[in-house]
Amino acid sequence: MAQDDANNQPDAPQEGVPAPEGASNLIDTDYVIGQDNIQTNKFGFDVDLHGKVFSISSLLILFFVIVTLALPDQMAPIFNGAKSFLTDNLSWLFLLAANIFVVLAIGLIFTPLGKVRLGGADAKPDFGYAGWFAMLFAAGMGIGLMFYGVSEPITHFGTSVSGDSWAPLGGAQGNEAASQSLAMASTIFHWGLHPWGIYAVVALSLALFSFNKGLPLTMRSIFYPILGERIWGWPGHVIDILAVFATLFGLATSLGLGASQAAAGLNFLFDVPNNNVTMVLLIIGITLVALLSVMLGVDKGVQRLSQLNMGLAFLLLIFVIIVGPTLLIATGFVENMLSYLKNLPALSNPFGREDTNFMHGWTAFYWAWWISWSPFVGMFIARVSRGRTVREFLIAVLIVPTVVSVIWMTAFGDTAINQLVNQGFEGVQDAALELQLFTMLGQLPLSAITSFVGIILVMVFFITSSDSGSLVIDAITAGGKVDSPKPQRVFWALIEGAIAIALLLGGGLTALQAAVITTGLPFTVVLLAACYAIVQGLRSEPKAK
Repeated sequence: MAQDDANNQPDAPQEGVPAPEGASNLIDTDYVIGQDNIQTNKFGFDVDLHGKVFSISSLLILFFVIVTLALPDQMAPIFNGAKSFLTDNLSWLFLLAANIFVVLAIGLIFTPLGKVRLGGADAKPDFGYAGWFAMLFAAGMGIGLMFYGVSEPITHFGTSVSGDSWAPLGGAQGNEAASQSLAMASTIFHWGLHPWGIYAVVALSLALFSFNKGLPLTMRSIFYPILGERIWGWPGHVIDILAVFATLFGLATSLGLGASQAAAGLNFLFDVPNNNVTMVLLIIGITLVALLSVMLGVDKGVQRLSQLNMGLAFLLLIFVIIVGPTLLIATGFVENMLSYLKNLPALSNPFGREDTNFMHGWTAFYWAWWISWSPFVGMFIARVSRGRTVREFLIAVLIVPTVVSVIWMTAFGDTAINQLVNQGFEGVQDAALELQLFTMLGQLPLSAITSFVGIILVMVFFITSSDSGSLVIDAITAGGKVDSPKPQRVFWALIEGAIAIALLLGGGLTALQAAVITTGLPFTVVLLAACYAIVQGLRSEPKAK
């Protein structure tokens, strides 16, 4: 229940109380997180909320959902205009910011700051490597790899060969080998170091200031070196509210993409109508399943689903490698990685680009998407990464997922391009984006089984994203607590589904992209400021001296 403002701050540090074991001091007094404020409302269930952050966030989001559902025809042009304006004028900011995040993350690996242990010198990891990697990857990419694993490489290849204005770096007109190399490099660019650099900076900041400094696990805590005690007032409220908006709309975009792909797969396999009704029913059904996982919590719910999904994804990947062009995939991994590294400086350049359509329409959207996801993924990664050193953490979060993404995109992307170039099959290239994965699998043995596995993967990634996201948003709106009452998590899981439905009905893919870019923009500025804070926080740690 909301309390008076004087008693309604996040769990601010208490002066004169010993710090947790292993925690170091960022401010002049010892501190620990404050006491719980759980109350029972008139309906008989417990609530534990930060009144201002929860109230403002939930009311504005509910207003958005109602207006979008009530006026879909009027909202669609607004989404189109917002997307066009932001990508045309501010793509450079997204690209420049992402470069800064990657440079900072890589730099910290090679400095003495990498020796700092999250949670203190004696902290032990909460999860083994297998469970940890599974949760990192399922939360961080999930639906995106399923949706774009085939569609992005084949699209870049087509534009590159033809010299289309959407071709990355101007394309390689008429040269199929060069076009394939450039297409794969451009795809890996969007799924490699840059997105994971964004996640790493946010996750490391949250883990450091929560586990080592004793501050609440919420975005405002990162800014203590900059704002000091003002993080407990309106500056902190605004940061957390922006984090809620960015997280919800980033998640809604992924859920919308997942629903559209699952609907396309069901139509492909079982001739289920591929329309808004099917997608809405999918979102409702999967959201209800996600609620069960939310109620079970991280250990029983999210971790088990993540491991299930990673197992299914691994089996599908191995199948494609074995029955697809195995030699091409094996050699393509090295070639694609080298092409990625070779083209990385040009693809990362935020200024003076000739391939503005590619930069605005692909890269700017991706970077805004990853930035909007960063509070969700970052906080979730922070929660499951206690006990790791900064160096171990950054290598795991930055390097390992990048390598896995290269393997995934090589297997699925090169297989689709091979079907076009060497087998003359144009079905994948001609299919709608959400259908291209299933069209590619349709040319391989056991296509009905693998396509069904693909649908299951999309749905389970949907569930893991929804339940992980609701846990994170609930922590933000509860003042940084990670064990708040379950009805609050249920509320946010339902809201995520409602936003995804509203955006799909109010403008489809364009509305999803517009929402991500709009909410990602202000949060980009927040994360740039966080880069300074994380360095200051690490420098104050004993192991860094």
